Amino acid sequence: MMTRMAGRLRRAGIYAVLVVCAGLFLLPLFWLLTIALKGPGELQAFPPHVLPEVLRWDNFTKALTYVDFLGYARNSVIIAVLYSGLVTLSSAMVGFALARLPAPGKRAVFAVLIGSLMIPHIITLIPTYLLFSKVGLLNTYWPWVLWGLSGSSFLAFLFRQFFAGLPTELEDAAIMDGCGYFRAFWQIFLPLAKPALATSFVLSFVWIWGDWVMPVLLLDDDRSTLAVAVGSLYTSPNSGPLFHLIAAAAVMYSLPVLVLFLFLQRLFIRGIATTGMR
Repeated sequence: MMTRMAGRLRRAGIYAVLVVCAGLFLLPLFWLLTIALKGPGELQAFPPHVLPEVLRWDNFTKALTYVDFLGYARNSVIIAVLYSGLVTLSSAMVGFALARLPAPGKRAVFAVLIGSLMIPHIITLIPTYLLFSKVGLLNTYWPWVLWGLSGSSFLAFLFRQFFAGLPTELEDAAIMDGCGYFRAFWQIFLPLAKPALATSFVLSFVWIWGDWVMPVLLLDDDRSTLAVAVGSLYTSPNSGPLFHLIAAAAVMYSLPVLVLFLFLQRLFIRGIATTGMR
């Protein structure tokens, strides 16, 4: 009886800690939503009010019309889906090759791949801009296509870990039946990699959806993304940043990522769990 009671108390303590942690994580989102529902005057009040006096749902309508919200959202969706699909497929190919192909120097290539993860992204900003400027790809979506086709070091590592954990009997049976490596990858290994594919797509989509630097660097205002619009365009010549509209736009800006994660959460969690260190 005492052991059972101690187990219940332990579980209750764990649940209490988890609830507190979840509340701390949700607190910034709650604060963002309260700002989105306040009027401009309430944001200047001191001391600040936690809850809005009147729920200003029209802030969301104003955020949609103050800038071309849907147009910028369309640009973000095009770039994010295009990049995510291409980088997932190309990284899966690289990961399969590193995990399954009996090629000389494979360990050295893998070491270089892991080492490239340590290069800070900011170091490549100026060379990237100059390169795309020289070949005339500024203000186009071709840079994201090329980045997608070139793959991602982190995602290639993720796929390598996943494919390395599959039974070797699958590969041996495919080769004995006259199946080449590419056909084995496409018809056998790739259908089994749905968790890793979902994980890769979600991660890469979030990277591009939340990226502010590269769209500012490479795209003009009319072809830019929603992240740039939310961060830069909700301003007034007289009062400066319109924080209530920025908050309303930020709430709507986060919804596609939440919907994508909720739709793929089972595969995403399974992909993270099955790509451990091997």
